[in-house]
Amino acid sequence: MEAPRGHVQTTHPSLPDQMLVKVRHHLAQLSRVMSGTDATRLLIGLLYLSRATRPALAPGVPTWSWLLSQPTGRGPEIRAAVTKCLVHHLPAIEDPFAEASAVSLVPVPPPGSEGPLHALVQAIGSTQQVGPLLDQCLRDLSSAQADGSNYFTPADMARLMVGAAVPHDGHRVLDPVCGSGGLLVESHHYVRERVGLNPTMSLRGRELHAPTSQVARINLSVRGIEADIPPPGDSLAHPEPEPYDIVLANPSLNQRDWTPEEGTRRHGGRTGPPVPPDPRWPEEAPPRSSADAAWIQHIVHALAPGGRAVFLMADRVAASRQAMPKRLRERLLRGDLMECVIALPLRVYGHSQAPACLWVVNKDKTARPGWGALDRRGQVLFINARRAFEQVPRSRARRLGDKNTALILSTLAAWRGLPANGAAATPYSDAAGWSRSCSAKEIADREYSLMPTSYAAEPPGPEQDTRNRIDELKLELAEQFDQMHALELRLLDALDEI
Repeated sequence: MEAPRGHVQTTHPSLPDQMLVKVRHHLAQLSRVMSGTDATRLLIGLLYLSRATRPALAPGVPTWSWLLSQPTGRGPEIRAAVTKCLVHHLPAIEDPFAEASAVSLVPVPPPGSEGPLHALVQAIGSTQQVGPLLDQCLRDLSSAQADGSNYFTPADMARLMVGAAVPHDGHRVLDPVCGSGGLLVESHHYVRERVGLNPTMSLRGRELHAPTSQVARINLSVRGIEADIPPPGDSLAHPEPEPYDIVLANPSLNQRDWTPEEGTRRHGGRTGPPVPPDPRWPEEAPPRSSADAAWIQHIVHALAPGGRAVFLMADRVAASRQAMPKRLRERLLRGDLMECVIALPLRVYGHSQAPACLWVVNKDKTARPGWGALDRRGQVLFINARRAFEQVPRSRARRLGDKNTALILSTLAAWRGLPANGAAATPYSDAAGWSRSCSAKEIADREYSLMPTSYAAEPPGPEQDTRNRIDELKLELAEQFDQMHALELRLLDALDEI
């Protein structure tokens, strides 16, 4: 219930909220003697120790119960006990890019951490719900890693992506850049809510970075979700060997210098020999100056005949007038693969400032059970959700929020002719400034632009005209940067040959 206007509603915090405050206090104390990232990863490891199911252990093997029984003290015993448990029980991850023993995936608590470390162990042991603690840890870790573009998909964005993909029980689901595994977790929850049982779907996540791959395995294991997380590796290096019903991906926006060959240098401007023949790009290889085209074709190639994919892409890929992106969009339209493009608000999908869209690709847009009652072949839905955000309380950050997420999904469901919550499907109609269904011919006449703000434009006015001009200038500047970068790579290749 809402409090009356002008009054403050006083409530006692729930037990999970009290525990979250307590744990965050102890974590802050721990962060004074070690890096915040390592302290958070240490806490995630403790959550794993407290909840992950394991087979019967041999005598003498350190257990969570044994760790809980460690006495309070200022000596090194608790640090040694925590390290012993983590080393023994955390899921092992092979890092093919690191030298032997060069990288430790287990943060070692330093001297001075005994007090907060013991308090964290006891606090975790006294709570029945670790889900909120784990969610907060993943948000903290995502924020800490934002500068390296190694952020995790926010929860409301994950709900939007999974809801647009509509996974079913028994589906094979892939996330080729799984991060913490959030999209796989959301897929499992989505199906479980609808079937009322533990889903029989197959979940697979790939991740380049070894520490993040370990976090994904911990995240899934703590929640009791089975998933296949293979050793760390670059998804773009090879085609997927098996087809998938659903592919979900939130790749780094504007990633440059991608290199599929094993052992080829990734940095310093050198990009190695030409891309070898690959079934993912039968007509032309994607340029090495940008991974966007490679990601799109990799995802499409991984889809089963009736498969669907939902992934994030920078605005410039949808609207660039350069030859390569334009030809790629033309091939997608020619194959009738594009289903929907959603223009997202800024800063709601991670920590990038780049404007982005959510692309929905579908290999079968005919009317069929589970997808919708309307045949949408030869059509694409554009949703302009640029202004569909809310401010995070007491923060400058933005988020989609439940209301805007539901509005986007209900628009897409109506366009598909998909019933919502057991009720009859709502008839779809275009809404000025919000959504528009377009034919492939109209899109071709517009040079294959897939930019939703061009089709579902807001009503004209001075403010809107200014925003449109700013968007145009941003796109032109991004294209100039792309051209400069491509020329730089060509010049470096030419100098190598001298």
